[in-house]
Amino acid sequence: MTTLDPWGAVKIDNYSKLFDEFGISKFDELLEKIKNPHRYMRRHIIFGHRSYDSVLNAMLSGKPFAAMSGFMPSGRAHLGHKMVMEEIIWHQQQGGDAFLAIADMEAHAVRGKTWKECREYGINEYILSAIAFGLEPGAHIYFQSGSESVKSLAFELGIKANLSELSAIYGFNGETNIAHMVSALTQSADILNPQSEEFGGPKPVVIPVGADQDPHIRLTRGLAYKTNMFRLLVEETGKEISVRGKAAPKEALKEIAKRTGGTLYEEHVDISILGRTPAEVAEVYSIVQKVELKYGGYAFMPPASTYHKFMTGLQGGKMSSSAPDSYIALTDKPEDGAKKVMRAKTGGRVTVEEQKKLGGEPDKCTVYELLVYHLVEDDNELMEVYKDCVGGTRACGNCKKYTAELMSKFLKDHQEKRELARERLGEFGL
Repeated sequence: MTTLDPWGAVKIDNYSKLFDEFGISKFDELLEKIKNPHRYMRRHIIFGHRSYDSVLNAMLSGKPFAAMSGFMPSGRAHLGHKMVMEEIIWHQQQGGDAFLAIADMEAHAVRGKTWKECREYGINEYILSAIAFGLEPGAHIYFQSGSESVKSLAFELGIKANLSELSAIYGFNGETNIAHMVSALTQSADILNPQSEEFGGPKPVVIPVGADQDPHIRLTRGLAYKTNMFRLLVEETGKEISVRGKAAPKEALKEIAKRTGGTLYEEHVDISILGRTPAEVAEVYSIVQKVELKYGGYAFMPPASTYHKFMTGLQGGKMSSSAPDSYIALTDKPEDGAKKVMRAKTGGRVTVEEQKKLGGEPDKCTVYELLVYHLVEDDNELMEVYKDCVGGTRACGNCKKYTAELMSKFLKDHQEKRELARERLGEFGL
């Protein structure tokens, strides 16, 4: 059984296990429908999803949708964080509403950071970089501790959660402090917050994550289901929808029955969908959603998620915040970033002769990974690098030098944009 720990650095070697063990769907099945896909999509770095088709359908039809993520301000922002920022920004560019939460309550409870440190890390490491990468005004950026709506929603979600469930998902035990547990519910509130009345109500929302963060997604999807006033169950034959709401007002059930032509019972309404078109079935769901909102419910849609592969540490193995040489921070000096590339582990052979004879192994090369994930946008250019490597005509030393130069230029450009972003904080209400 694969173990996923949202607070640890976990390297998952066999991503295919996640499809079976955790019910994650393959992203490639949706790729051909996406216009101008991000390079993470094109290059199969984003490999899986939950319910992303709901977001894609909204995107293609011009309907509201959102993308959100949270960042724990406990250390330096690095290339791994850049991946998530880029995914949020890409969805904003496709017409989505962007949400960026600074998880200062989690950093305070789990990492022991002071509130002042959380504020400084949140702005100087994460928010400035997100704006520098292209996050536009209109995005909702907030600190958990400063959002009364998120804290109130976390309290409401706590009514539907219990210690056994949190322990099963996160491995909490008798030594886990209560604030750590509260921070898990606060993250669920962050994920559902874009669907609150303040932001236009229920809509598809995607959370881009690494696979180690899936416990948060599973918890939140379950809480969304349990918090809603109504539960919709589709009969196995697909001929009937049963709308169940044990604690729902009787008047709400009556209205659903009347507006859908369903049959009213004591605690549920059965609605025949036999012979209805997909659009008519969708209208049934819409009616139930609107009635729930009318009677004070949330009508949350289960949050969608995309899953991207982890970056390898520059020395091989895991990327760890406790090992500075394993990652490149977004605020590293350009020359220091270049030096880290020059020290990185490659997929080259032991000798030049073997390299020419057998070719390199780019799939095992952390330098090539930097090109794939971050430094080369043109797929054709990247393919040439790959072919030269496996063909034995590209020497590792030359490739490192090429990549180091690109990294130095990237860091220099990004840090210049960060300084410009500092002057724009007011545009984001900060």
